[in-house]
Amino acid sequence: MTDRYSFLKNHEEDIRNDLINIVQAESPTLQKELVDITGNLLKEMMLKRLGNDYICTVYPQQEYGDHLLFEKNGTSKPRILFLSHFDTVWQKGELPIRFEDQKMYGPGVFDMKAGLLSSIWAVASLEKTMDALPVSPVFLFTSDEETGSMSSRELIEQVAKTCEAVFVMEPAEAHTNALKTARKGVGIYNIEVEGISAHAGNHHEDGVNAILEIAYLVQQLEELTDYAKGTTVNVGMIHGGTASNVVPEHASIEVDFRVTSLQEADRIMNSIEQLKPKNSQAKVTIIGELNRPPLERNAANQKLFELAKHAGKRLNIEVIESSVGGGSDGNYTSALGIPTIDGLGIPGDGPHARHEHIRFDLFVERCALVAEMCMIYGEQINYQNK
Repeated sequence: MTDRYSFLKNHEEDIRNDLINIVQAESPTLQKELVDITGNLLKEMMLKRLGNDYICTVYPQQEYGDHLLFEKNGTSKPRILFLSHFDTVWQKGELPIRFEDQKMYGPGVFDMKAGLLSSIWAVASLEKTMDALPVSPVFLFTSDEETGSMSSRELIEQVAKTCEAVFVMEPAEAHTNALKTARKGVGIYNIEVEGISAHAGNHHEDGVNAILEIAYLVQQLEELTDYAKGTTVNVGMIHGGTASNVVPEHASIEVDFRVTSLQEADRIMNSIEQLKPKNSQAKVTIIGELNRPPLERNAANQKLFELAKHAGKRLNIEVIESSVGGGSDGNYTSALGIPTIDGLGIPGDGPHARHEHIRFDLFVERCALVAEMCMIYGEQINYQNK
């Protein structure tokens, strides 16, 4: 095994303690005070594990927790962005924390506090075993990923443009432990129909039933799903009506779509935005967008996967890849053309589920893989510059 692996193995108890501390610091996305407490803990942890050579820039937020950027001072090596979020979907006290059979359970431990922590320890292993780092680490910890990265997207894209590659520390795919070399793009639409209300018994013929019109639209939307292309369109919520004896004048639906390419996203969005009511007296309002572009399995991203496989061979780890339906902040960086690889976090299972957990017995191995990827990346750059 490598020097980095040995260092991490020797500090396994420290890693365990850090993990417990960061998971115990619960950080529900919309509870800014709690999220900022976690952010302060991360500042302390960075200082303790990596020293004061890293400059911290705080990006204050009104609604969400403050975003945190850490950059190593005084280095001109290739910049690698370690991209993580520290908000979670769980309310404070909703999910207990426990260790059981080398698994750690707790709120956000899989998605994605363990992955965030592993990026810190991966770089720590390089700092402690090398005279000089092969890359210049950049850490961006955001606070609003679970609600769509509305306040952090611009910052993510801004920082990513200054980096040569992006390592997304989201967890590995459950069950296979695969890295994620492709993610679907995610779009969200709200569609409202205004009809005409009327008495359901005395003047039914005078009304325009908004729920009926929405039902016609639901059928058209669901028919856009094309499994062969990896496209899904899902009407997930529907609202309408006031009482059973009133022809409903208002109805609305919320639509989620997933696509594997920007070309397919354009097709779906055009189809949705051209929807018309069956009854010309009804009015349809359509509002939405592609919230996250797809992370496509392109040549630049595949080079990072090949680098990961090379790193795995040094550690006797088989590294495989997968394509998944959920999006991450890596979707944004990949769409900018910046080489991006996802799923470098700690294996486990149960994202957003009550059995959420990681395999702590695989923490050191996965962390060492990230460190070796940095080593190889630096070696390749130095070779190219000779």
